[in-house]
Amino acid sequence: MILFPAIDLKGGQCVRLKLGDMAQATVFNDDPGAQARAFQDQGFEWLHVVDLDGAFAGESRNGEAVDSILASTTNPVQLGGGIRTMEQIDAWLEKGIRRVILGTVAVRDPDLVKAACKAHPGRIAVGIDAKGGKVAVEGWAETSELTAVDLAKQFEDAGVSAIIYTDIDRDGVLKGLNIPSTLELADAVSIPVIASGGLASIEDVKRLLEPDCARLEGAISGRALYDGRLDPAEAQALIKAARGN
Repeated sequence: MILFPAIDLKGGQCVRLKLGDMAQATVFNDDPGAQARAFQDQGFEWLHVVDLDGAFAGESRNGEAVDSILASTTNPVQLGGGIRTMEQIDAWLEKGIRRVILGTVAVRDPDLVKAACKAHPGRIAVGIDAKGGKVAVEGWAETSELTAVDLAKQFEDAGVSAIIYTDIDRDGVLKGLNIPSTLELADAVSIPVIASGGLASIEDVKRLLEPDCARLEGAISGRALYDGRLDPAEAQALIKAARGN
């Protein structure tokens, strides 16, 4: 299992939202590059970055902050938020982003996702954000009629490298991951699934290391890391022990 520390960008700062509400943003660091370095120094192997402003605007709004992150860490970075065209996908991958996350466009234009997977094998992920079981788009501002499983199945044979599944009703409020819904999605498709939204403590990490979660690629942690509820060293030690190294 991979534990992905999250950097959510708003106005060039590292923030965490509650329930996806931009009006409920807490600033945790005004230097995204320094935050990326700190996560690498803590032993994390990947970095999950979201351009929140971009998700609402439909195009990059925190490019300088992402550039700073890329310059500050050697860890692979996956990036989502406002990436809606092939040109934007190409540009970010050329800059050094390891994996681009496509969310709204996966609902609006699934053919673009499939074309991107063909053009960039192994470097395209789909972000599926669900509220009340239905997929939300446009920075979570709108809810579609699609279920998470319905959307995921559209990409079953497209070459998507991972699905990042976020339960919006748990995001940023430390309620714990929605394991049942995440496993339901993982059972429905062969694409690796990453759990997101609500990871609250070391108990969530322990739960993710139980046998039924072995088919998940990993999980994303945000607020719990920033406010000290999850100790990075303890989490990494558990994961390494589970891997047998």
